[in-house]
Amino acid sequence: MRDDRAVTGVTDLARAIAVGPVILDGGLATLLEAHGHDLSSALWSARLLVEDPGAITAAHREYFRAGAQVAITASYQASLPGFAAIGLGRVAAEQALRRSVDLARTAAAGDPAASGPRWVATSVGPYGAALADGSEYRGDYGLTVRQLREWHRPRLEILADAGGDVLAIETIPCQAEVEALLTELQALNAPAWLSLTCRDGRTRAGERVDDVFAMAADVDQVIAVGVNCVDSAQAADLVAAASENSGKPAVVYPNSGEDWDAGARAWAGRPTFGPDDAAEWVACGARLVGGCCRVGPRAIRKLARSAPGWPLL
Repeated sequence: MRDDRAVTGVTDLARAIAVGPVILDGGLATLLEAHGHDLSSALWSARLLVEDPGAITAAHREYFRAGAQVAITASYQASLPGFAAIGLGRVAAEQALRRSVDLARTAAAGDPAASGPRWVATSVGPYGAALADGSEYRGDYGLTVRQLREWHRPRLEILADAGGDVLAIETIPCQAEVEALLTELQALNAPAWLSLTCRDGRTRAGERVDDVFAMAADVDQVIAVGVNCVDSAQAADLVAAASENSGKPAVVYPNSGEDWDAGARAWAGRPTFGPDDAAEWVACGARLVGGCCRVGPRAIRKLARSAPGWPLL
């Protein structure tokens, strides 16, 4: 059962985004890599939940000090099978999942000089993230809705009970996985935001995003609908589509705008992410605004400082 603190937290968050934009953090892996951590394993950032949890707490604190109001936990790529692959039994794996929320809570409470509320969003990544083969950017799993529900359910049950304020259902690439997750959220009665990854008005699997955003319209457990891990140049149109088709506040946390050069194994181009873009997203209906890959504390600080001047829809 979710604790009273979590229930109060999501109620406060829902009220906050009804009034104005709330600032999310940036890329957790981006910051951990900048601090020198090797995240090349299949567990990515979640490996540090076992090997160096203090590094995760420190990264969350850095984002909070930059002005973020919401920390997204290090559970994105975490899964029971993934932890089993490194030798963790079921009990230890469940403890690692719950630890992701505890670390963010510790960071949120760790700076008495900070003002304003802080929330913890418990990351629930897509099936493809646990495969660590890039399929979260294709959505070509070959699994039915029922199979996806069965895969997600054990982890969702643990994370929904771990004490976060809201589940961050993020980087979802296809309609089948959205259907599976929405059905499970209703069964758990767990509050969440739903965030897709898409390109050119379609999911990574090729479905119309308008249709997929609309799937959340009548799901009371979903407090916001939108996108993450998308090109920041496309974010405004996607935010508008999410708000219009779901009838809910939008969530948006794009990438920096740089491009990944697979051959050179390096990022190329200039960042395009910034406060002016965020102001446009808010004008289109975004109420939860932050960054994903390659967006660090400096960019989040600029967002937080500019937020009071953003126009509302």
